[in-house]
Amino acid sequence: MAVLVTGGAGYIGSHTCLELLNAGYEIVVVDNLANSSMESLRRVKELTGKDFTFYETDLLDREAMEIIFEQNEIEAVIHLAGFKAVGESVRLPLRYYHNNITGTLVLCQLMQEYAVKAIVFSSSATVYGMSDSVPISEDFPLSATNAYGRTKLMIEEIMTDLYASDREWSIALLRYFNPIGAHSSGKLGEDPSGKPNNLMPYITQVAVGELTELHIYGSDYPTLDGTGVRDYIHVVDLARGHLKALEKVLSSTGVEAYNLGTGRGYSVMEMVISFEKVTGQHITYRMTDRRPGDIGICYSDPSKAARELGWVAQKGIEEMCEDAWRWQVNNPQGYNKEKPLLRAGIS
Repeated sequence: MAVLVTGGAGYIGSHTCLELLNAGYEIVVVDNLANSSMESLRRVKELTGKDFTFYETDLLDREAMEIIFEQNEIEAVIHLAGFKAVGESVRLPLRYYHNNITGTLVLCQLMQEYAVKAIVFSSSATVYGMSDSVPISEDFPLSATNAYGRTKLMIEEIMTDLYASDREWSIALLRYFNPIGAHSSGKLGEDPSGKPNNLMPYITQVAVGELTELHIYGSDYPTLDGTGVRDYIHVVDLARGHLKALEKVLSSTGVEAYNLGTGRGYSVMEMVISFEKVTGQHITYRMTDRRPGDIGICYSDPSKAARELGWVAQKGIEEMCEDAWRWQVNNPQGYNKEKPLLRAGIS
């Protein structure tokens, strides 16, 4: 019996595949490679010494997806596939609704047909919308401020309705906060297409010389230094959270949401300072206006995951920065153009 990982070649997906294999699970990976690389999966095999089946398939292709269920004994699904750029979702909402929601419907229909009723869903803290207090717990009101966030919220509602219709389903909704970092080997990491949307790859690309300066959006928030505060979680801790959620859905029924975060917020400037301290690299930055929809402070209450999944984030901010920098140094232009920089001060 195998675990099907959708979007397994992506940033979070590749780290999750590695942890699954190291824990002894058999996996089947499906990814359309629209925003990911086969090289990440090759490196997962290299790091684990284990092989697995891969399908270059789009979830919207129902016939191709059905072949996967026909050819493999699937026990559970970890569903990470989906478009994820907030700004793009605002410009192209129909594309996001069609891809993220229709793809999930195809997946769930096939799961139902093949009696696979355990799923771990990659949701997001964006489902909390413009929360006005912290820390954020799972019982906070839900809303969304952009199309990407609404697709996550809608899928959560679809899965809740699915369980209500059939109590044999077991569903974990994982609400990520801000994943950063990379595998300690320097072989797996975040490889954004084009200019990064997230803070850490933006910082590391400035440090490595791919970008000239970091833009910090907003310096007048009600925080210690005026910059926005977020809950940054190491991607390896996040990946291990999927394993704990998988154990849960394989051993019980129901639908539950879990925050995956550290419970601690760091400001953008704290991140920059920590990165400079760990790496010895200077980060040139420029303060700019706030982005529409951004909030000042956002961090999680992860106590439910600790209580019900036995999961607690282990890695601190300096380790997140060190691992992200090691990845960037070893892969200055991403997976497909590997060329280590000799000047960098980390190995």
